Amino acid sequence: MFKNFWYAVEFIDDVKVGSPKKVKVLGQQLVLYRKPSDGKVVAMSDLCVHRGAALSEGTVKGDCIVCPYHGWEYGPDGAVQKIPAHPNKGLPRKARIDAYPVEEKYMMIWVFMGDLPEEERPPIPDWSAVDDTETFRAVTGEFLWHSNYERILENGVDVAHTPFVHGGVFGNPEKPEVPDYEIEESPWHCKVSVVLEPPASKGLWGMITPNRTKDMTKRPPVPVSTTWWLPNAILLEVDTPIGQLKIFDVNIPIDEETTLVKFIALRTFFKGAWADRDAKRRVMNVLYQDRDVVDTVRPELLPFDLSDELHVKSDYNCVLYRRRRQQLIDMGWGVEGNTIVGEGTAARVEARVIPSPTRKEVPELASAWNFKEVRSRELLKSEAARRSAVSTPLTQATPDIPAEEPESVATTPVETPGTHPDNVTT
Repeated sequence: MFKNFWYAVEFIDDVKVGSPKKVKVLGQQLVLYRKPSDGKVVAMSDLCVHRGAALSEGTVKGDCIVCPYHGWEYGPDGAVQKIPAHPNKGLPRKARIDAYPVEEKYMMIWVFMGDLPEEERPPIPDWSAVDDTETFRAVTGEFLWHSNYERILENGVDVAHTPFVHGGVFGNPEKPEVPDYEIEESPWHCKVSVVLEPPASKGLWGMITPNRTKDMTKRPPVPVSTTWWLPNAILLEVDTPIGQLKIFDVNIPIDEETTLVKFIALRTFFKGAWADRDAKRRVMNVLYQDRDVVDTVRPELLPFDLSDELHVKSDYNCVLYRRRRQQLIDMGWGVEGNTIVGEGTAARVEARVIPSPTRKEVPELASAWNFKEVRSRELLKSEAARRSAVSTPLTQATPDIPAEEPESVATTPVETPGTHPDNVTT
């Protein structure tokens, strides 16, 4: 999973003024809420710096969110504005949490999960067709997978699987060959376009489309394209005989093995509200068919080495994704270095906090963060093992003086992605 990207985490209409909402992405809990003053969405770490309570269970007071545990009030910038237990005391320098940039675009709320300055951030994918309400009718939905988001993304842009997983729906088992395709790519996306032989249409669509005939030679070919955008968005475009179909979706990585898909399906045909239910049902049926296969794929996570799985010509877009992915790993954009871990041999991962741009934008706050960027649990264990081999362990600790923390936790500063070898995902 990768930081330093824009993540669509929720539909715009599902975040209301005065109602905090919890979302989880990259293993990190976020709280979203709309400010009453201007209606803009705020996204912050859902982890009170005081005792770790979930701010999403609190209330909105003015433009602040109030912790449900001790009533600490956080402003939209993540800084504490009030501590009710000590109203006449100064606010601690570390009374702050990460707040992340937010954009509302293409019916979605996009949160930038990283600390890059604005001019260095990868772009939000171009979903401008979503805003063309004159041409397209939209339906939305979501779907929960117990699979890794990258496996799901690859499945979504894979042309060769459709005759077998979706045979009779939009894949044609009579014609499984993948012809040569056109390729468009940039550092952030890859689009492949191909012309396929469709299966016979059924149901409502089959009543009016020429594809209903059983004679495959009389069915008009169908142009199809699939696009991925780093790190987790895809688009399926199908020029059917009765009009255009575009399905945008984001594969939100809740954690390594759980993914929430949110989709926006556009169509230029059957644009009345009466057809919405059927349009959504068709998308959901395809997702169910995909899930039956992808949930059984092993290993659950993509291999790091390209040679660990066999690739053929029709896998070009997936191979390119894996190569771009390796570049991100080498840049230090993986999230393993942002995990808060306990101490001891039975340490449990309790939370993940990804540094926000404020940590770099305001240098004087460099030391004002309780939740620091730390190394992964595996590296912490290695460090603890090394230290125990060269020092005598404490046999007794005074109750009010904690034992010394590992240096990797106590002194590791926030690192710029790609500048420290310990920040590279392994």
